Formats: sequence, C-alpha cells, structure tokens
Amino acid sequence: MQSIQPTQTPQLKPEIMSPAGYWPQLHAAIDAGADSVYFGLKHFSARAKVGFLIGELPEVFRTLHQRGVKGFVTFNTLIFEHEIEEAKRAMCSIAEAGADAVIVQDLGICRLIHEIAPDLEIHASTQMSITSAEGVRFAQRYGARRVTLARELSLPEIRAIREASDCELEIFVHGALCVAYSGQCFSSEAWGGRSANRGQCAQACRLPYEMIVDDQLRPLNDARYLLSPGDLYALHHVPEIVDIGIAALKIEGRYKDADYVALATRAYRQAVDAAWEQRPVTISREEELRLEQVYSRGLGAHFLSGTNHQTVVEGRAPRHRGVLMGRVTRVLSSAVVIEPFDAHRTLPLKPGDGVVFDAADWRSPEEKEEGGRVFQVVAKPRTIELAFGNGAIEFSRIRPGDLVWRTHDPDLERHVQATLATPRKQLVNLQVEATEREALRTRWTLAARPDVAVEVVSEQPLSVAQHRAVDEVLLRDQLGRLGNTVYELGEIELKVNGRPFAPASLLNQLRREAVEKLQRAQGALRQIEVLKHTQQQVPVASPNAVSSALPEVHLLVRNSEQLDAAIASKPASITLDYLDLYGLKPSVERVKVSGVAVRVASPRVLKPGEERIAQFLKRLDCAILVRSAGLLEMLRDDHPHALIGDFSLNAANALTAATLFEHRLDRLTPTHDLNADQIAKLAKAVGPGRLEVVAYQHLPVFHTEHCVFCRFLSEGTSYKDCGRPCEKHKVALRDWNGREHPVVADVGCRNTVFGAEAQSAAQHLSLWLDVGIRHFRLEFVHEDAAQVSKVTHAFAEALAGRRTSAQLAEAWRRAVPAGLTEGSLFIPSGYASLPVLP
Repeated sequence: MQSIQPTQTPQLKPEIMSPAGYWPQLHAAIDAGADSVYFGLKHFSARAKVGFLIGELPEVFRTLHQRGVKGFVTFNTLIFEHEIEEAKRAMCSIAEAGADAVIVQDLGICRLIHEIAPDLEIHASTQMSITSAEGVRFAQRYGARRVTLARELSLPEIRAIREASDCELEIFVHGALCVAYSGQCFSSEAWGGRSANRGQCAQACRLPYEMIVDDQLRPLNDARYLLSPGDLYALHHVPEIVDIGIAALKIEGRYKDADYVALATRAYRQAVDAAWEQRPVTISREEELRLEQVYSRGLGAHFLSGTNHQTVVEGRAPRHRGVLMGRVTRVLSSAVVIEPFDAHRTLPLKPGDGVVFDAADWRSPEEKEEGGRVFQVVAKPRTIELAFGNGAIEFSRIRPGDLVWRTHDPDLERHVQATLATPRKQLVNLQVEATEREALRTRWTLAARPDVAVEVVSEQPLSVAQHRAVDEVLLRDQLGRLGNTVYELGEIELKVNGRPFAPASLLNQLRREAVEKLQRAQGALRQIEVLKHTQQQVPVASPNAVSSALPEVHLLVRNSEQLDAAIASKPASITLDYLDLYGLKPSVERVKVSGVAVRVASPRVLKPGEERIAQFLKRLDCAILVRSAGLLEMLRDDHPHALIGDFSLNAANALTAATLFEHRLDRLTPTHDLNADQIAKLAKAVGPGRLEVVAYQHLPVFHTEHCVFCRFLSEGTSYKDCGRPCEKHKVALRDWNGREHPVVADVGCRNTVFGAEAQSAAQHLSLWLDVGIRHFRLEFVHEDAAQVSKVTHAFAEALAGRRTSAQLAEAWRRAVPAGLTEGSLFIPSGYASLPVLP
C-alpha cells in the first residue's frame, strides 16, 4: 500500500457548519454563531425538497458575508449526461454569485468546475463515501480542498486519516443518520424510481421490517424498525474532535426548522469555543433536553464513539420522539395517569405540551400513534394525571405500560428567541492616527478577515485640546458603541502627535461611516473568474466501433455451492465475493485450474486498520472488482492484473467515466441510478467495450455499517464478541409487501440488504447488444447451484439468439420463485431519448 506523508499545516479553529433549507434557517444559523452555512438549489442537491433559486444566490451570499459567515452550495448529486450543459450554467451562476465553495459528489462535476471556474473551491461530499486517507487523496486529485468523511468512522479512525492527510477534513457531529453509507443506497431507486443520489430519498430505511432467520420468522418484540438508526449527538466529544484537527463540525438538517438550527448551532458554538480556549465543555441537562425536544429519534454518539451495534438502532419508532417523560400506569375515562421519570432528568410536563403514547410493544407499526396537546396536569405524590381537550384523545387506544414522549414544548420557542437575541458579533481591530490640526485617520480591520479593512478620515482637522486630548479610553468609549451593529471593537492601536482634541459628534460620525463601509465591503460579491466561453472539453475515452466480438458472460458468486455451478457453466470470468477471506485463496485456485478467468470483489468500504484486506486481495494474483475510490487509489500504480470498476464508484456520465478510466480501469460498471437507455447512451459515449453491465442481480439496496446479525442474533456489540452469527444463519428482512430481502455480511462485517426480486435486463438485452456492449455480468446472492445453472444457461442461449427476450425473462421467472423486476433499469413512460456526446 502506498503511504501518504502529510504536509504539516497549522491547526485552525474548526468551523461550526450549519444547514439552511431556506431563509429562516439561514438567519437562525447566522445569529446562533455559525462560521459557515451550507444550502442547496432546487435541483442538483441531495435534498431536493428545499433550497434557493439561482436568482436568490447573490442576496444569500451578501447576507452571509456581511455577518462574516461563509456559504457553501451543495451540488452533491450524480449528474446525468443530458444535464451536463444545465450543470455548467448553474455552476457559472454559483461562481458569479460569490460562493465560498461547492460541495460535490460527482467526479465529472469536479472536472467541470476546473474548466469553468478554476478558483472556485471544491469540497468532496459525504456521498463520495470516503473512509480512508487514500480516499481523501483520490478526491484531492480532482481538486477537493476539503473532504466530508463518511459518518460511520470512529474518532480514532478519523484521527488516523487526519495524521495521514494534508487535506481539510469535515465530519458530521449532529442530526439524522442514514443507515446506509451516503452514496451507496439504492433502495429508493429500486423500489420507487426515486434516486437518493439524485436528492429524492424515499426513506425506506424508516419503514418497518420483520426478520426472517433460516426461513423462519424471528419475533423481535417492540423492535419493528430494524434499519432506522437514532440521531447523532457528539457534543461531549467536541474536545477530542478539536484536538484531532478537524476543519469543520457539520450539523445535519436541511429539512429541519429554524429552532432546530438555532439550538444545535449555539450548542456546538459554545462547545467549540470552550474547547479551543482549553476550558471545560459544560453541557447542562436542560440544554441536552432542549436538543432532544426540538428534534430527536434518540441522541447518541453512535459510530463516532466506536462500534456498538446494540445502540445504533433501537427499533421502536422511526420518527421524532422528543423527550421521554414517563410510562402510563392507568387509563381513566377522560384522563391518563403516568409515572414520570426522574424529575431531575426532565423538564416537567405542563398544559400546552404535545405528547404521544408509544405502544410499540403491542400496536401494529401501520397504526397511527395516539397523542395530542395536554390540557391539564394534576400532580399526585408519585404520579401525574394528564387531561386533554374534548375528543382529542381516543383513550381506548392507550394501555398501561405505554411510554409517554413530549413531542412539542411551547416554551422552547421562547428559549430560542432569547438565544438569538444576542447574536454573535464580528471583532474589529482599530488603528488610529490623531495629530493636532490634521484630519483624524482611522482604519477598521476585521480580526477574522484581515483582508477586509476600511479607512475613515474626518473631514475637519482636529483642534488642540484645552482639557482632554484623544486617548485610548476616549476612543474605546466613543468608537466602541457598536451595540446595535454586527461588530464589536477589539484592539486599538493609537498613534498620537501633540494634544489633539476630537469632539464626540465627530467620533460618532466616524463610527457610523465605518460600519456602513464595512458592510459594503463584506457584502460585495467575491470575484471568481468564470470562463463561460471556453471551448475546452474534458476528454472522454475514444468510442470504440461496435465490436464484432462475441458477447461474454461474467458470473459473480458468494459461496462454494454457487462456485461449483459457475465453473461448470464456463463463463468468461468468475468473480468471488466471499464473506470469509480464508475461503478465497483455494477458490481462486480452483477457478484458475478450470481455465476460467478469476476475479475477486473488494469491499465497498475500507477503513483505517483494514489495509490487510487490500493487501490480501492483491496477493491473490488475479483481477479485482474495485468498489471504492480509496482502493482504486491504492491500486492505480501497483497491481499487474485487470481492474474493473464496479457500480459503487457511481459513474453516471461520460466525464465521470473518463475520470475513472484514468486510474487504469479496464472496464467500468455504471451506477445503478441509470436506466437501461441511459446505460446504452453511456456505452456510445465512452466506448461500449469499456462497460460491463449487470443483466441479472438482486439490487444491493442498502449497504450499512450497522450489522443486523450482531444486533438481533447476539448480545455482542461488534465482531469481537458477537459469535459471528452471519456465518451460521441465513437472514432476510420482510417488508410491508411481504417481500423478503436477503442480508449478507462482507469481510468488514458490513451488511448489504439485497432486493428480494431479481432485477432483470432481459427486455433491454437487444438494445445493449445493438450499441455494442459485449460484457454482461450475472450476480447471485442466495441462489442455489441449480438456480445459478438455470439463470446462466438461459442467458447464454439468449446471447446466442436461441431465446427471445420474453423467453429469457420467462426462464428466469421459473428459476427464481421470488420473481423478477426491472428495478433501476426501468425506462419511465414518456422518457425522452436524449442525445449523447458526438
């Protein structure tokens, strides 16, 4: 493995980076003390329901910069080929509006930014799934100045990356967690045609599932939401995060309201300030409760503090719960009696509070929870009685034992307003030259931005003082009266010649003029050169002519039984995607002896400390199916065999494909966000011989650090004490439609949830063959040897022209009882056949 020697750079105080869905959240972030704010447009953003219009951007940046806050635009979606020109126009507008940086997922967009606005700063989005120093280095190759690391890393792992990298690193510290690695979730695409990589996440992870173990239903009591993690909360870890040298602490929540943004921003602002000044970070229970109250599915450090699969997913509910207040003891005809939890842990219930009764242990997940606004609270010695308005509660739906959560507290809004009443100010340093019978000269400089400075000179010369001459005390008293502005006076450097006199009226005028000039200077749009008329085209691979070569079938198997059938089928290659590394070497040798080309599949994630996995794969002396940018960076100059880039590299357009081919990939599998027609167009653009498409598979819908085997089939916290149930049991998750989705663990103990139905490209096979695609992969999950043989044989006959697409689909339906689906390959009704690159 190639070592990365960091360049030592001075450690800077980390930014507090806050989310803004729109103007109210943006103002709340500013007033609460954010150093930077991130937000999106109405398109090209991973949160498609919120954002600003392009025409609003100049005012957004003016507003931010006048308060000394940076603004980052999220451009963190995959870009389709037909959107490239629109993306260029949007990028020009973002640069012209004075953006401080853009947050990018798509490698092709990184190249476009360098072409259009070379000085526009690029931040690599968490959707790039970067989990190692090599992944950071990969992003740096394409212009990333800052990298947002995956949320599944622990603090020791983050420290290891920091020590091996000279790039700015950013981590999430608060808010919702996705169960899947960002950029590696295809559930919305598979089940609803709504791509999470396109800002259209349907949150399938927040739905209820049942667990099927060895074909039997496994009762899990009140844990119905097996893939719905709690929310991230790292306030107690801020001192360690600051010590590591993280550039920015990022708060999740572009869908959240202004109260959430204000409270979370202020909490982390105070913690970072204290840690930076080496003061204790003190967090009162009241502050924590307010953060829970404003929005929470249950707060915890989760992966940041290390692996504990018993705590990541509690499973009772998928949505905001607020603060846990107590448990129901009796249900009366018109009131509910509850036993409150420790009063020292909670702020007491009161009239006007909103509550919900949590009956996860007996009520169906599909049923609406009972709840409402409290009308009256009657305190008893050990219980309290809650009364509600007429008809507000259906008491028959509440039972003793139900948990009671406060979901809304009207006092919270008043607290937020009080929090924002004292907004953070910008420190201004002052240089003054006062000379008898000459103009008073002042220079006002932002302490945090020395490049922002204004000079204000009095129109009239100063007279000679009869009593009190100009001194620092006088200047601080008069020029420091900045209470209703966004500034605060810092250091004063005074040079006095003689005994000059400055009347208060003159000093007041200078102060007002200085504030106006500072605001104009800060609000001026940043000048970023935009090369609108450049004719430069980012090179793509030379398109191949339609090949006359015969199509080739590549098989991917996950166990020795499947391997037996695969070898007997004599495909062009066999890829081994095994849970157990120790079984790989003899299986590789078996395939080599059979005369079939052999490849091994890498994990989609490699973290610090897992380098041995990459080294092991290299020592197998065969081709590798590469699934992560970090591994691609490791192998680009140091592997003599073929490298095939997999779908997880998220190539959605020709620019991204060309970028990946620079890392000496032999072939590339497009992202599963593309439909069958888009894959055909990509083949024309980059050369059909350079694509390897997946014609049969169970789509990998979730790829997650959270292990359901460990959580629900053991009492362990990680692979160290779980007993390895993944090696002993077959597990599937049954969804709301009765479909059973297989779950498989990989060598890093990460889980992939696969779609129940096999995704079929049968009806698109002619299209792909016509454009010249010759490499087709069939992937198997839980299929037995007979099914592998039947699926492979039917496909080989279709390629040979002995079966039609309809006959192929029918053969596959008979072979796999769970059924077929077009899944992500589906071409929507009315889909326009758009042109590709010439």
